[in-house]
Parts: sequence; structure tokens; C-alpha cells
Amino acid sequence: MAKEFRVHRSIDIAAPPERILPLLTDLRAWQKWSPWEGLDPALERTYAGAESGVGAVYGWRGNSKAGQGRMEIVETAEDRVGIDLLFAAPMKAHNRVDFELTPSEAGTRVSWVMTGPQNLVMRLMSKVYSMEKMIAPDLEKGLRQLKQVVESS
Repeated sequence: MAKEFRVHRSIDIAAPPERILPLLTDLRAWQKWSPWEGLDPALERTYAGAESGVGAVYGWRGNSKAGQGRMEIVETAEDRVGIDLLFAAPMKAHNRVDFELTPSEAGTRVSWVMTGPQNLVMRLMSKVYSMEKMIAPDLEKGLRQLKQVVESS
């Protein structure tokens, strides 16, 4: 059983990176495309730090579906965004999220990668329900929604 997990999904978007990057580096813009929007209509959001880019912080507290956590952008470049992701509920976890933007025939390939440690409980649980099964559908949905937002603007 792996002590770390890695879930990766990609999509091609018909736009240059400079049209996509602001939707990733401005955490307020995530409301336009995040796969987790709508899980809790009464979700409490807080923003701190920089408006966008390195140092931008987003916190949330919601119902049992949305949970509670915090994201902070820790790295940005023309072709990538790195995020420190802390979950406080429904279970505690400390993960890393990376978005990578690379040229593709369609325009830009956006890859969304989530990595993190798996404690013993998570490793045992992964025998029945893996992180891949839990996270991949959300990453796929988010990438589809990001594509729709970018290509319709």
C-alpha cells in the first residue's frame, strides 16, 4: 500500500495560457468553475493575503459535503500554479495541488494533479475506495467546467 497518493487529470482548452492562468491564480474566480461549488449554498468563504498569485489564501467552512479547509497559492509561473491544501473536515489532510499548462494542438493542455500522504486508515480504505476513485471525478468535472468558462469568454 502506497504511503502517498497521486491523482492526475488533463484537458485541452482552446485558449492560450494567459487566458487560463487568471482563473487559477485568483481564488475568487474558482467560484466560476470549481467542481465543489454548489455543495453547500450557505458555504462560508474567507479570503486573505494577496489578491491573486503567491500568498493568496481561500478558506471555507460548510456542511458535511463541503467540509472545512484552506488553500494557499505557494507557486506561480507562466506554466504552473502550486497550491498548499489543508482539509480540516470531514477528515484532516495536507495535500499539494499543481496545475500545469503546456502547449497542445488545441491550444493549452491543463493538467490538475493532487498529491499527498496516505495515513494507515487511508491506505486501508484505499483497498475498497481509492483516492483515485474519490478525487478523479471531481478533477474531471472541474477541468470540464474550466474549459467551458474559458472557451465561452
